[in-house]
Amino acid sequence: MQKQILAQQVWLWTICFFIGLMVLVGGATRLTNSGLSITEWKPIMGAIPPLNAQDWLVAFEKYKLIPEYLFEHADMTVETFKSIFWWEWSHRFLGRFVGVLWFVPFAYFLVRKQIVKGYVWKYLVLGLLGGAQGVLGWYMVMSGLVERVDVSQYRLAAHLGLAIFLLALSFWYALELGTLKAWKADVPAMAKRRRGIFAWVFLAVIFLQILLGALVAGTDAGMAYNTWPLMGDLFVPDGLYDLMPAWLSAFEDVTTIQFNHRMLAYFIVVLVAIQAVFIYRNEASNKILKLSLVWVKLAILVQIGLGIMTLLTFVQLHTALSHQIGAVILLMLAINHIYKIAYEYK
Repeated sequence: MQKQILAQQVWLWTICFFIGLMVLVGGATRLTNSGLSITEWKPIMGAIPPLNAQDWLVAFEKYKLIPEYLFEHADMTVETFKSIFWWEWSHRFLGRFVGVLWFVPFAYFLVRKQIVKGYVWKYLVLGLLGGAQGVLGWYMVMSGLVERVDVSQYRLAAHLGLAIFLLALSFWYALELGTLKAWKADVPAMAKRRRGIFAWVFLAVIFLQILLGALVAGTDAGMAYNTWPLMGDLFVPDGLYDLMPAWLSAFEDVTTIQFNHRMLAYFIVVLVAIQAVFIYRNEASNKILKLSLVWVKLAILVQIGLGIMTLLTFVQLHTALSHQIGAVILLMLAINHIYKIAYEYK
């Protein structure tokens, strides 16, 4: 049984890797304004890219019908179009690949009756969420095909949020399977869960920060103020929450969106500092737990540094992508830390 558990762990790790890669390519697709280059959703036949000059002309003519081309790229050539097409095609291809990566091993484990007891429905949830992610991705693209020159920031945040949730769930299941190989049955379950309440709050805030990052990307709020630590000449800029109603500013005003993203980053630093005090005061003897917290702290410092560099470089592609994948790594390290607190630490 141990071999089957290990095989399913490797499968889940692989899914996590490719979802992370999808997030990275999706970020590049957004940053290069490539997301609307494919104006149709063909889940199967869409996997085949244009194969000749005529196919490219057909795809380009379809792109020329949407507002993004008419108002922003009217001087685009076929060759330029190819560069944005390949980003979007790669993103969709990775989505299809992850679907196959889930289905084939799942079917194999299921037919051979090797799935760990209680995990069939968990794996089915992963598959259903993956399918929903594809539908949500197309729903997001649809928002930019008629009246807008880009996709809705709300749908972009939902699309990224579901991807991150799917990655987190896969990662959690992999951790669970690892515990099955050496379960500490003498640790009361509820006691372990209570110790992780604060860490769960910390994880929720990180997830919220990723969603705020999606709003920054979706509204180009990263270009609003390219200074740090001040926003222009002020720490608290003018014009915050000026829209009516005021709460709408958190989703549609670039100044407010960037400010919220910055402030939540500082709040995360405070939370991890509180967590560090708790760990070192109450559980200083556990080296594994302390080490997992060290990795979280390092990831936060790197992530904040990348965020600052993204602003100062006016959202350069490689810096912004590093910042995005840094968020994914931070989330996984936080999940690992929570798991050790709630389910492994004795």
